[in-house]
Amino acid sequence: MTSHPIIAWFAQLGHFEPPAAAFSAQPRPTLDYWLTHSQALPAFVRTCPIAQHYLHLLGPLAWADLPHRQAHPNGNPTPLAYGPFAAACLIKLDQRLPSMGALRQYLVDHPALVWLCGFPLAPARNSYGFDAEASLPTHRHLTRLLRQMPNAVPQALLDSSVVCLQAELAATPNLGQTIALDTKHILAWVKENNPKQYVEDRYDKTKQPKGDPDCKLGCKKRHNKTANQTEQAAPATLAPGAATPSKEGRPASQAQVGEYYWGYASAIVAVKTPDCGEFVLAELTQTFDRGDVICFFPLMAQVERRLGHKPKYGALDAAFDAHYVYDYFHAAGGFAAVPLAQRGKTDRTFDPAGLPICPAGLAMPLRDKFWCRSTAVEHERGRYACPLQYPQRTADACPVADDHWAKGGCVVTMPTSRGARLRLQLDRNAESYKIIYAQRTATERLFSQALALGTLAPALQVQVSSAPSCATARPWPT
Repeated sequence: MTSHPIIAWFAQLGHFEPPAAAFSAQPRPTLDYWLTHSQALPAFVRTCPIAQHYLHLLGPLAWADLPHRQAHPNGNPTPLAYGPFAAACLIKLDQRLPSMGALRQYLVDHPALVWLCGFPLAPARNSYGFDAEASLPTHRHLTRLLRQMPNAVPQALLDSSVVCLQAELAATPNLGQTIALDTKHILAWVKENNPKQYVEDRYDKTKQPKGDPDCKLGCKKRHNKTANQTEQAAPATLAPGAATPSKEGRPASQAQVGEYYWGYASAIVAVKTPDCGEFVLAELTQTFDRGDVICFFPLMAQVERRLGHKPKYGALDAAFDAHYVYDYFHAAGGFAAVPLAQRGKTDRTFDPAGLPICPAGLAMPLRDKFWCRSTAVEHERGRYACPLQYPQRTADACPVADDHWAKGGCVVTMPTSRGARLRLQLDRNAESYKIIYAQRTATERLFSQALALGTLAPALQVQVSSAPSCATARPWPT
């Protein structure tokens, strides 16, 4: 006989099958434990095909390594752990459930999942020994948990998924040697992003939208516009005394909205494996007022930590056409397949020592160096001077009669890193470049999958207070 009165009561009623209704105060083992000890599962969990499906789908992840949730000083001394909630969120994505209310109902309809995920059980007189409805938090609390869950929890699951990928593809040579990196914008659910909603000062970045206190205003540039479609979404105001515009204003039905919006940008690093598909190695979401290149080094730090080495080749779009991107992959023994952005002088040539060539065909010596701190990444820049006037003047005129001769000759200011030269010297018509760059579509397919799952589009949840007339809408992620 057991000393626990509730267990003894259920045993007398014939509803208790150890350890089927183990609803003790002690938390049950995590999913990875039950994957290797499935014989100890309760009978109703072993015979439930849905529970077995998710046991084998989610069990390989290292659930025991998730960060622990700290109890609030004035709240529940034993709050719901992140493990059961994170497992439920993955089930929600796999089942394409539209809301937390739908997820909760799905779990109630499948009590074996409630037991398997590790939710604290509320005893009940039924065949399972617990009440699934009473064992689950409310859908509002589930939404609150998703909003407040620290980023370390999903990042720990991503760590574990990469470990599983490496174990599954241990025989695949050069796993992670080539990566693809790209960003995807996420529109905030605010009226400022609705072109049909009148908003005064829609593009004033100092006026934070009430619907989302965290989103920021950003600019989404498009390169596929025709010559007559270059008009910005935010109209410019005429200065006092400026000439009257020669063109009439466009009607609202023809206005292009999308260049400027409030929201976020999600960046991922993906790897493509033969005959298997594409997999995410790293992820970073930031507000849309921050440039794409800012996320490069944090993402690559995640990749190095998870793979244990630097990838040699990278496929990125023109937003990452920066000298330090080329430096990174060159130092790893490969190159970055990045289109050349048309900014500055793009036809510059260099001598074998890496010095820029002036219009007269002469190598320009380095005159001085300085640190540039006005860009996203601090870096050293150099000023290269005219070889006929520095360090001393050796000619009376420029051989090609350049206009800069009277002002001291030509001066070139550029980063001193090797990547600044590699950016201009990279052969983008080579077959090796085309092979690497073709893998950039891996990120596009992953973003399409995320969009289909609903993770890139915010959902509107209505919070209703005790008064029926006091309802406020807030955007929560699905």
